[in-house]
Amino acid sequence: MPCCGAAGCIGRKKKVDPETLERLEAAYAKLQQASDEECHSLLKKYLTQDVFDKLKMWKTPLGASLMDVIQSGVENLDSGVGVYAPDADSYTIFADLFDPIIDDYHGGFGKNDHHPAKDFGDLSSFVNVDPDGQFVISTRVRCGRSLEGYPFNPCLTEPQYKEMEAKVSSCLTGLSGVLAGTYYPLLGMTKETQQQLIDDHFLFKEGDRFLQAANACRFWPIGRGIYHNDAKSFLVWVNEEDHLRIISMEQGGDLGGVYSRMVAGVTEIEKKMRFSRNDRFGYLTFCPTNLGTTIRASVHIKLPKLAADKAKLDATAAKYNLQVRGTSGEHTESIGGVYDISNKRRLGLTEGQAVKEMQDGILELIKIEKSM
Repeated sequence: MPCCGAAGCIGRKKKVDPETLERLEAAYAKLQQASDEECHSLLKKYLTQDVFDKLKMWKTPLGASLMDVIQSGVENLDSGVGVYAPDADSYTIFADLFDPIIDDYHGGFGKNDHHPAKDFGDLSSFVNVDPDGQFVISTRVRCGRSLEGYPFNPCLTEPQYKEMEAKVSSCLTGLSGVLAGTYYPLLGMTKETQQQLIDDHFLFKEGDRFLQAANACRFWPIGRGIYHNDAKSFLVWVNEEDHLRIISMEQGGDLGGVYSRMVAGVTEIEKKMRFSRNDRFGYLTFCPTNLGTTIRASVHIKLPKLAADKAKLDATAAKYNLQVRGTSGEHTESIGGVYDISNKRRLGLTEGQAVKEMQDGILELIKIEKSM
């Protein structure tokens, strides 16, 4: 369901029931009682008493309450952000909480800011960041999309999951050329197919504890599936965290080739499907960290010398707005000096600018690693 704009959403918001209000009060108390060592999420930082009192009574037209927004961060006190949007209207009705969190996470995006129009940039300006193959193990660029006319995962019904999967799989199996491939529904998947997708590192599992707590895994595995092209370099995840995760990846450091393939895939899919987007936040997603471009361009990269000087690695990453994760992604540690490094900013800049920021940062990290 596309966001209807502030006036319309506020006019249609509803009041929560007493049971939900009681759960909210208990959740807020738990959050406040947690020490700064236990919890330093953006949720705790910005859900002040005043904001809580202002928002606790309301729910969206689809029935999402503040409890749906904060429950993952309350259950998982070690969350970095701690909030999800159960539907598009949540970004408006609970704006007093979302706006400062979005501003903080994306490095400055105020109430009067608007995300620019889609612009993938000059694709020829993106390069192989490691042509000699010394440092980069693999490169991956993905974006998220939410289908217009459907809420996000916590509010989706079982019939909607089935209907959406049918539409998406029909669209994907119509792709041609390098994008041509096969759709594999998780429901009824054979053990052989499942094992092959696991071996290829394509298969996503039922949501991690953060998504589970956000109520994003209902009716699993109904409506979920994976598409990949014949070369296994272009994938689409259906109803994992977002409605669609469109992914391009390959071994080595050819960021230009990987990004161009993702752009080609998104462009073809957008010819057949309409996605939720608004003028303020760009493309709308379940997690506020992915708003805007929704682009995450990343590499698995070996930086053993910088790994021994983590402060220098972190300082360089911060300079280029990069996010440093462990070898296996978010909430993991580095193994053998291998990191998953990506652009952090996705909102308030174009798609091309986001990927260029990542490219410049990776080139600088490689330069520093070589000089050490």
